[in-house]
This record gives sequence, C-alpha cells and structure tokens, in this order.
Amino acid sequence: MTSAGQSVPVTVDQQEQIMEIQQTIFGMVARNEGYLDVINQLCLMAEKLLPNSVASVMLLDELGQLNVLAAPSIPANGHQVLNGLIPGPQAGSCGNAVYHNQPVYVTDTFEDKRWLDLRQVAYDFNLCSCWSNPIQDAENQPIGSFALSSFEHRKPTPFHTRVLQVGADIISIVLSRQEQIQAYKKQKKRLQLFGTAIENASEGVVITDAENCIIEVNRYFEQATGYTLAEVQGKNPSFLASGLQDRNFYHTMWQQLLEDGCWNGEIVNRRKDGTLLPQWLSLNVMRNTAGDIQNFVAVFNDLSELKKERDRRIQALEHDPLTGLPNKTRLQEALSVCEAECAPCSEGCSLLVMNVNNFSLINSAYGLDFADRLLIAITAQLKTLLIGAQLYRLNADEFAAHYPSKVDLDSIFKRVRQYFFLNQIKVDDLSFNISFTFGGAIDRQDLMRKSLLAIKKAKKEGRGRFHLYSGENDEVEQTRRLEYMHWNALLHRALNESCLVPYFQGIRDNHAGEINHYETLIRMHIDGEVYGPFQFLNAAKLSGLLPALTRLMIDRSFAVMEHHQCTFSINITEDDLSQQFLVEYLTKKAEQYNISPERVTLEILEGVSASGKANNVTQLIELKSLGFKLAIDDFGTEYSNFERILELDVDSIKIDAKYIKNIDTDRTSYEITRAIVFFAQNAGIPVVAEFVHSESVQAIVEALDIRYSQGYLFSEPNPEVI
Repeated sequence: MTSAGQSVPVTVDQQEQIMEIQQTIFGMVARNEGYLDVINQLCLMAEKLLPNSVASVMLLDELGQLNVLAAPSIPANGHQVLNGLIPGPQAGSCGNAVYHNQPVYVTDTFEDKRWLDLRQVAYDFNLCSCWSNPIQDAENQPIGSFALSSFEHRKPTPFHTRVLQVGADIISIVLSRQEQIQAYKKQKKRLQLFGTAIENASEGVVITDAENCIIEVNRYFEQATGYTLAEVQGKNPSFLASGLQDRNFYHTMWQQLLEDGCWNGEIVNRRKDGTLLPQWLSLNVMRNTAGDIQNFVAVFNDLSELKKERDRRIQALEHDPLTGLPNKTRLQEALSVCEAECAPCSEGCSLLVMNVNNFSLINSAYGLDFADRLLIAITAQLKTLLIGAQLYRLNADEFAAHYPSKVDLDSIFKRVRQYFFLNQIKVDDLSFNISFTFGGAIDRQDLMRKSLLAIKKAKKEGRGRFHLYSGENDEVEQTRRLEYMHWNALLHRALNESCLVPYFQGIRDNHAGEINHYETLIRMHIDGEVYGPFQFLNAAKLSGLLPALTRLMIDRSFAVMEHHQCTFSINITEDDLSQQFLVEYLTKKAEQYNISPERVTLEILEGVSASGKANNVTQLIELKSLGFKLAIDDFGTEYSNFERILELDVDSIKIDAKYIKNIDTDRTSYEITRAIVFFAQNAGIPVVAEFVHSESVQAIVEALDIRYSQGYLFSEPNPEVI
C-alpha cells in the first residue's frame, strides 16, 4: 500500500512506538469508534513522536482539490487556508505527494520551490519543514495525504518516514472501512426501505424459492387471502387455485414464464373462506449470475372491488336506479337480439310504449320525491298486468313492454287502460287516477323507432289513445323528420360557408307604371344548386336560426342597397321580435351603410301584428318612430286584427298570393281581395298584390285600383337590383 516499497531501519524502541500506534488505532476501530476520532488520535500520537510538530490529513474531493480532514493541532484559520489546495509541483509537500503519488520531504519550506504556491502559509504559520506521504486506495491511487509539519528546519529520520508510511496505510484502512460501513448502512437502509415498501404495498407479494415453495408474503396478501405467513410458508401457491382455470391455462402460463422470465394476466384464486379472489397477476423469475433460478416473485392486485364497481356501473348504465327496471339501452340490446333471431317467415316481436299522461303536473304539484314514489307504485302495478313481457323504463314517465313474439297489443292496451281507469294508485295518503297514451308495433325490424312513431301519432290524436304502427301512413311523418335533419344540416353548413345570399324582386307602382321598390328574398347557393326559402325556412324555425338569417339578410341587403337609391323591403319574424335585437341592429346597419330608415320597409306576417304581444308591439312602434316603414305580409291568411293594424300605422298591406293568383278565375278570391282593398283604401293604406303572373290577373288588379303589383309578370328574383 505504500510507495516506499522498502524497509527502513528503526530501533526496537521506535518499533514498539509504532506498534503502540497500531494497537491503539486498531483497538478504536474494533470498538467501532468514529473514524474521525480514530484519525485525530493517530495525528496526536504521531505528533508525540516528533516534538515541535503538527500532523494533518487531507483528502481529495470530487473536484480534485485537497481539503483538511483531520489536523487536531492546527487552528481553524489554518484549515481554511489549506482547503481547496490543487495538487501540483508547487503546491507544497501534500500537493506534491498527491500529484506525484510518492512521499515528499521538504526540509526548508521558506526556500524550496515545491512550496512556491504556499510560501505565505509557511511564513504565516512558521512551518519550517514538512514531510508528506500519499494515502492510497486499493488500486494504489492517491486519495489524500498524511503529513508532519515541523516548526524547525530538519530532515526526516528513517523512523519518521516509517511513521508516515504506517500512518498513511492505517488511514487508508480506516477510510476504506468507513466507506464499507457507509455502503453497508446505505444498503441496509435500502433493503429496509424495500422491505417496508413491500410489506405495506397496495399489491399482494409472494416470494417462493426455486422449488416454488412460499418463503415470504406481505400484509396485503394476508388481508386479501385470509392466510397468514405461518399458514402458507413452505407451501406451493397452487393450493390457492379456484379450479376455474384448467390445466392448459397453467401449462401455457408456466411455459411463458420460464421462456420469457415473466407472465401477466388475470386469474381467479380462492380465499381461505372459500370465496373467489379475482386477481391481476404478474409473475417474474429471479436468476443468479450463473443463470440458475433462485426465486419466483408474484405480485397481484385484488380485482374484487373493481369487478363489483364494473357490475355497479353496468347496472347503472343499463337499469333505472329508481324502479330497478332495465332502461332504454337494455331494450335496444334486447330488440337487436330479438330482431337478429327472428326468422324471415315469422311475424316478429311486439313492443308497447306507454306514456303517463300529465305526469309533469304531478311533479310540479307534489314535488320530485313524491312523484318518484308514485312511479315506483305504477311500476309495481304494470309488472302484474304485463305478464309475459319484459318491462323497461325509457325516460321519466315513459315505459315499454317487450314481447318476444307477436301478441295482441290492442287487447293488452285495453286491459291496462281499463285497470287504471277502475283503480287508483295510492301513495302515502293520496290516491290518483292514472292514464296512459299508448303506441305499439309488431314487426321483425326497427321496433323501437316504429313504436315511438306510433306513440307520437297517438298523442296527436288525443291523450289516452292507442296507435298501432301502420307502415306507410306513419312513415310520412318520419320522412318529414328526415327532411328536417337534411335541411338543418345543410342550413348550418350554408351559414358557415357564406352560401346564403339576398335576391331582389321588383314591385311595380301601378300608378307610375315603373318599378321603384324591391323585396329582399333569401336564397341558398350550395353544391351548384339554388334553393328557395320554402325548402329550408321550416328547418330554420325549428332549429332557432331565423334570427341569424334575418341579421344576415339585413347586413347583405344593406350592403347592396348602399349603391342604389331605391326603397326595399326585408322580412322579419316573430322570432326576431322575441329576441329584441331589431332596433339596435337595424340602427347600427343603417349608419354603417348610410341607409336612410325611410328607404326600408319591414314586412311582418299578419299573425305577428295581430297577436298583440306587448314587446312585439313596442318594438314595432319604436321602429316606426325611427323612420322604418311597416308592411303586413300575406294579409288574409291568418286572424286579422284591424284595430292593431291601425294602431301600428302600417305603411302597406300585401294581399296573400293565394287570393291573387286565381283572382281572374275564382270568384271567392276576387271577393276577398275586393273586401281587403276596400278596407285598406278607407284606412288610407296602400295595397300590394302578390303573385301577379299574367296579364289577366294584372288587369283585375288595376281594375280594383291596387297600387302595387309584385310577381313574375314584371320581375323575377335576382341577385342584382335590376
């Protein structure tokens, strides 16, 4: 361990002194005294062997700098000036000893060039000579230095060099032992940590030997299985098997485990009390450096609660929590199975849908809790009445009875209706007469949709009715619904892609003989086709998009009319008035496009003006006060409120096209038109005749002195103002 590599002659007394150091130091080591105490004691004993000197031990840090580890006789400020010393040829005795990895003996630190970097330290602390021996590790690499510094200029004797060599070797042993102790403590702590973690893990752990006999289990295993370690130690884990997995399962498991070193999968074992223990199991093989199996380690999670929760969720997803009945999802699954199993020659399955009449009134009057108890009572009674059917709850007040074959739904409907007509349902101290509306279907396919179509038809016919799906007639309504879905989707797309544009149709002034006013009409340009409003306005109304269309037409028609001087009309709806945006929006757009309100006529349907809704009337009056004109569109098609028309001071009345188009051939149309004109002229309100499509119609219009004509005879709708 020393680089001296040779014996140096020492006297017997000196040898005994060295042996005393060894005995003292190794005794302290044997007593497990602290390694710093041991090294400090060695320094003090070395100092006694060289009077007027101090001993020090320095160690290299991870940066390659030397720092004082022990120097019991050197003051603290001396430690500070020595710390951070970088080994080198001018770094003093210790710096050189480590740098060259060999002993260095400097007799005059004030002159020796090897002390050039530490000359001031030598002066400040009167270190006249310094002898240093490198401390080496097991590979004979320097890790520090052991030095004796004297306050006199002198050379080391063979005895002192021997003391330094032995001291450096002892320090190396002490440091190595301390490193081993620290590593042992660290490993012990790590093992304790792992042991604690495994013992308290939220998974079960089983460790077996090479013969697959249980050595250890953790607390989770004991809790999950009911077995203690003492009960299972030495046993093969196969005693836990439930019998639900066959021999082939275990053969495949072991084959993969031995080939791949691991296996993962779901398995069902059995607890001590005999109940099943579903587990997610991970198996691993532990081998030694020679590749031989030493242990098997099994880690598992108890899936019991997870499976219970899954079952609860499935129950919640497929069953009504209030009544316990299977829900609409389960019905759809049952119908799918039934329809798939129906033979082409069979008449199919039967489904009866029942809606409790006026149940919302009970909810409102008595509260949800009471209504829930009433539903439970209704469910119990339906179960007794609908023998042979599976009962389902579709939504709040709607039930369905499914029969796997054709049954007489009409007689079932009558039986249920008769029972509830004659018997009251009692909840708490209250009794109720309950009635249903029924819809049913008997078929091999699409029973749910057809039954729901049937009950909608029954509701239209009147509460308490039963309607059995009848094919073609009921499909008409379905076609209407599909058309709505088509136009609703197309309308949203048209709005997003700016495919809605204004068209303008001229209105002829029959007194002046020219067109000086235009009505704005909406058109949809999409996929190379042009669609008129009658194709999509109903979908717009049902989906609440009419106000969006009105805003769009106001903005785009104003943008066009900014470049013209003529007057023009825009249609507004009751939906627009209900949202109360017209006053602000029209004013804003009129300012934006420099459009005088007097140029704009707002056409409203007769029913809007006649309804008398306070907000509607207030808005219309305010619009009039701002200068906008009002026209009653399609006059004669709804309930006319002549007083309201006069109150609103409308600027014109447009007679509905259904009276004008046949006015030359239909006497009734003529008389109705004449009466409207008579009223308007007496009220001083100009009249517009819509749908003027022929000279003969125009002749009668002029004969009745109708001021304006609108129709294809004079102008077709066009995106340009012409």
